[in-house]
Amino acid sequence: MRLIKTISALWLAKVVMLLSRLLGKGKGSTLPGMIALKIYPGLLHSFSFQLRKGIIIVTGTNGKTTTNNMLAQILAGSGYKVLANLEGANLKKGVTAAFIKAAGLSGKINCDYAVLEVDEGAFPGVVSDIKPQAVVVTNFFRDQLDRYGELDTTIQVVSRALKNTEKVKLVLNADDPLVAQLCKKTGQAAFFYGIDFIETSITGVIEDTKEAKFCPFCGNNLKYNLYHYSQLGDYVCPGCEFRRPEPDINVSRVYKDGNYFYGSMYFDNNNINLSVPAGGVYNYYNALAAFAASVYLGIEPQVSAGVLYNYTSAIGRMDRFFYNDKPVLLNLVKNPTGFNQSLAALLAQERFQNLLIAINDNDADGRDISWLWDVNFEAIEEKENYFNNFICTGKRGEEMAVRLKYAGVSTNKITVEKSLEGAVSAALSQESEVTYLLVTYTALWQVDSILNKKAKRVGYSAESMPSVS
Repeated sequence: MRLIKTISALWLAKVVMLLSRLLGKGKGSTLPGMIALKIYPGLLHSFSFQLRKGIIIVTGTNGKTTTNNMLAQILAGSGYKVLANLEGANLKKGVTAAFIKAAGLSGKINCDYAVLEVDEGAFPGVVSDIKPQAVVVTNFFRDQLDRYGELDTTIQVVSRALKNTEKVKLVLNADDPLVAQLCKKTGQAAFFYGIDFIETSITGVIEDTKEAKFCPFCGNNLKYNLYHYSQLGDYVCPGCEFRRPEPDINVSRVYKDGNYFYGSMYFDNNNINLSVPAGGVYNYYNALAAFAASVYLGIEPQVSAGVLYNYTSAIGRMDRFFYNDKPVLLNLVKNPTGFNQSLAALLAQERFQNLLIAINDNDADGRDISWLWDVNFEAIEEKENYFNNFICTGKRGEEMAVRLKYAGVSTNKITVEKSLEGAVSAALSQESEVTYLLVTYTALWQVDSILNKKAKRVGYSAESMPSVS
């Protein structure tokens, strides 16, 4: 009976996947999984036993997609056959769809590793069905308050699921106290990565609000010996023993030269240089997370470093186009910390630019857009002369325009355009040296599709904005 259910669910899901692509209704990265799980809820669980080497899950607020794709490329570059949800469909139905895509018609999966990006809220449901060999946690920031609640709630959801999971290795960001606490709170073994020093010229000029001001164990104010951004840095609690763990993979210094971010580390009697075509220090952290996970899995460090040096990103993560010989840069934004880092990258560019901001409030974006008031748009005022126009669009384009007005941006430079296509056309056609497009999740594929018709895609841009998802 189980085999019949598996085959029935698999075949119908594959037909739906094919039709989605043929009809241009998406990439079939979610709906097939949803349908298959309705037919056979145990499908993901039964698939998970077929991996020859194991399953690695990547979770956290920012950087999941990029870290996941980096790790998948490292494993593939090391000769392994990899199953991965590379398009960012990170709920249980999206994870299931990735297995369906990899499975043959008989239900067999011929892969060594599954590398899976998993949404924090969906994390308990996924790990209850599959047993991961390792879980990579990138960072924790406020995101979609209407869906996740306050940040403490998200952390508790992930922590509780890890505590209830059979023995698993955690790959944790030592520089984020909200992540580092998981080792002690879950009782699971951890492999830490971190950065000692980042040149201030590449951390940006935007002031961030620390998400973690207090020790998660005793409640005292955390003290920082060195601060990177948001709550990341070298922290210590004066009231108890909690402090930044000594990283197993530790980069001594990160600096930028041209389009690359460079860092050096020493471990296992080896000096390793990790160079990444990153649009921001965010992406360097993503690369470091993927590198640390690969080291834990036994991949030769030089192989991992070589793959990351040549990394190419997913759509919406520093994607670059040209329109009439003018660069056009598309990036996903979804929470205050990520948006602040994107703004810092824009404000560091002393070029005359147009900025399009597309804000939607669909379920996948989060219904609550109050987070826009936590973004430091006020920093634009000092460099407003570098901006020709601010084009606000999406379902909440008007609210975005109001936010810019209250940030001190000149109202004669703010335009509201209801139509996404009209907004993109206006951004491309108006005078500027470069056009930036910052969009929320559900606007991403639409804007990308519009750009594909109007501009020439040249792929990933190492000079653009930091990848945040």
